[in-house]
Amino acid sequence: MPWIRYDPSMYGNKKQKQKRQEPPIKTACVRTTGGIASDCVNTPVEITALSTGAVAKIPVVLAELTLQLNVNAVIDLPESAWEIKRIKKHVKVTQCLLIQDTNMLFIKGFVRKNIDYTTHCCSNSQGSCGDIKQCTVDVPFSCTTALVFNGIDPLPPVPSISTEFEYFRKQELNDLGFADKDKLLSGDLSEFNQTSTEFFNELPFCDLVSARIVEFDEFLNPTHPTGGKIPFAEKFFESIEEKMIIFLTLKIMQNRQVAIPPISIVPVCSDYEQC
Repeated sequence: MPWIRYDPSMYGNKKQKQKRQEPPIKTACVRTTGGIASDCVNTPVEITALSTGAVAKIPVVLAELTLQLNVNAVIDLPESAWEIKRIKKHVKVTQCLLIQDTNMLFIKGFVRKNIDYTTHCCSNSQGSCGDIKQCTVDVPFSCTTALVFNGIDPLPPVPSISTEFEYFRKQELNDLGFADKDKLLSGDLSEFNQTSTEFFNELPFCDLVSARIVEFDEFLNPTHPTGGKIPFAEKFFESIEEKMIIFLTLKIMQNRQVAIPPISIVPVCSDYEQC
């Protein structure tokens, strides 16, 4: 048997034996081309539906209306601004409530406005430079309006019912100055009996259809700075007065039970099949 020279790596730590140098990461990797189809072919599939008729509980439209809200607000910016670059607006409705047994609709919400404006860093007689910053504000609105139910009248709420009843009781009248044959005939006052019934009515709700805003924004107290060179037409301001006309289109709906009549389903046939 030949003599084997002592190699420390054969008897060292197993973790050191498993450790090896990682291969270098290649920059050339997978590449994909194509993947675009100019035309796709579809085949109609027969629709499986209930054709015998049914009673379904679905939302029905009570009214559809366009509501006009007039909003006037003043926005104070956190610093002096030189120009409004852009204003993005989104209408948010937080309350749309129809009071039952009336036609009064209560609306609450706000317009979220994201205002981009410029600030002043440096200037001379030929121009000025600055940064573009943003400020997000919520302008609230609220109003009430009388509805015209141009769809269908809402279901009147069914009130809860609570009735009391009592049982007949015959009592003796001893030692009270009555004759022996006299009896007290009355209801039993030593107990309380009641029957209660609760009805859980469907509350009308609202769906937003569209929102359109027409606005006029005006800078308050624009001031031309002094003590430095700046273009003659430049002015800074810190407050904006805005006037908005908001047109909200709403659907007032209520979940109702609707009878759906039976229908006949016509099978769909392709050019190669005979129906």
